[in-house]
Formats: sequence, C-alpha cells, structure tokens
Amino acid sequence: MKKIRISTAQFENRSGDKEYNLSRIEYLAGSAASGESAVVAFHECSVTGYTFATKLSLAEMLNLSENVPEGPSIKRLISIAADNKIVVLAGLFEKDRDDRIYKTYVCVDKSGVVAKYRKLHPFVNEFITPGNEYCVFDLLGWKCGILICYDNNIIENVRATRLLGADIIFAPHVTMCTPSPRPGAGFVDPELWKNRESDPTSLRLEFDGMKGRGWLMKWLPSRAYDNGIYVVFSNPIGMDDDQLKNGCSMIIDPFGDVISECRTLGDDFVTAVITPEKLTQSGGYRYLQARRPDLYRDIIGQPHKSEQKVAWLKRGEAD
Repeated sequence: MKKIRISTAQFENRSGDKEYNLSRIEYLAGSAASGESAVVAFHECSVTGYTFATKLSLAEMLNLSENVPEGPSIKRLISIAADNKIVVLAGLFEKDRDDRIYKTYVCVDKSGVVAKYRKLHPFVNEFITPGNEYCVFDLLGWKCGILICYDNNIIENVRATRLLGADIIFAPHVTMCTPSPRPGAGFVDPELWKNRESDPTSLRLEFDGMKGRGWLMKWLPSRAYDNGIYVVFSNPIGMDDDQLKNGCSMIIDPFGDVISECRTLGDDFVTAVITPEKLTQSGGYRYLQARRPDLYRDIIGQPHKSEQKVAWLKRGEAD
C-alpha cells in the first residue's frame, strides 16, 4: 500500500433538494481535488437530506429514493468524480426493484460505483429496510469498509468490518445535538446558528460540549484505536430540517489520534495523509493478533431481542 490523501467534508444540506446538495458536493469535491486529495467523503444522506424524512409517508419516501446505480444522483456523482479526478463517497435513500427502501452510501469513481453499503440500523423512517451485510472493498490499493452512523455505535460491526480486512472505515453520520438519556445531551438552539457570525463563542461552546464533540470523543477514537484502523468521519453542519448539527468532520488514525478536523462554522473540508506504517505500529494491530475467539465465539454470537427502535430514537440518531 502507498500513502494517499483523503478528505472529509461537511456542509449544510437542504431537505429534499438534491440539485443543491449535489452542487455543494461538486464544489467541495473540486476543492479537495485541487489540493491533490484522491478521495473525498460526505455525510449520511448528503444527497437527499436526512431529518426531514422522519415526517415522510411511504409514497413520499419512494418518490425521494432512487435506484442504485441507475438513478440520476448516482450518475451525477460519477460525473463529479470523473470531472475532478477524485473518488467520491456520499449517501442517499435507495429503492430496489421491489420498492424496498434503504439508507445507502456509495463510493464512486470515474468508471462507476465502486461499492454500495446499506445501513444496518436505520431509524429515521419506519419504511426503511435494514441492510444485512458488511461491505469491504479495494480502493487505490487499500482495503476499505463503510459503516453508517449508528452502525458504528455497535462495536461488533466495527470489529467485524476490520476482521474482514478493512484498514480504513468510512463513517458517514448525521449525529450529535439531539436528546438522549445520557447526561449533557440535547438540542442546540437554532438561534445560535443564525447568530454565528456575531457570537461564534456561544455556538462553539454548545458544539464542543457534551451535546456535540465532547460526546463523540468518548467513543469514536476508541473504534480506531481498538481495531488499529483509520476512521473517516463525516457529519453535516448547520440546519438539517429542524435540527442543528455541529459538523466536526474528522479523520482519526490507528492510534486514536485526530489527525485532521473541520473547525469552521460552515461548509468545509479537511485532508489527511493516510500512511500504511501506522496500521502495524498501532496497539490495535497487536490486539487483533492476540485474540482468542474460542473463548467468546458462542458468547458474542448469542441471539437477543433488539430494543433499537425505542421512541426517543425517532427524533434522530441518538446514542
């Protein structure tokens, strides 16, 4: 493997406005390519918008969703990748030939769809079907995986994707700044976003506190550290329907260190150089070699009753 430059982006999407969202993806992809990045990743449902889907009927969801790879948004993403000579990862709602709806994330290059992943733990709309398989694929000499938002909170998903060979996991989210049973969680007042130019400090305190980044840093770096992988985290910033999101898209290395992060209060991207040496230098690499699956194979594989669709999750991707 050779080192590569990967970018992660954030932007304020518009609900249901694919043309606008794709225009922002195009602009940021072009900017990342100008900085010699080989890959740029965007957030979950970056093409369609996310939170507004809570209110949509089955007919509205089917109208919003597209076939993959035949849909117009996928074709546009491929065109963006080709025009800018960059790999693009972005998310949207997918429908299959039987009108089943999925929360989908794609990786495309100039030649077409490189990989497609369907979210395993979808919440935002009752008509979404959970995906049922992991996704590991080759990208520019690297083994990569995808886990969407809440999928990353289930630690077995990250370990399974790593054991399937992934050295980089793309982790698109729409998260933080939502209610949760944990202390310190809650919405951030949209008025702070409106006043961000005159009073950035008050907004930053909310974004960086336990409603936002403070919570993220409790667990996301550990996914990278424990598994000895790179994590490319992407998250929107600004209003997503009636919820304010805090961005902080970042790239974390196999040591669990944040090596690049968006810190502006607006549309942005950052880039990090991904090097193979860290994969075998990290503690996570040694932990994987020391595993004794004979001890816990039957324990981890035990069935249980899922409690994922509790009422408070329907407001968003709460922890």
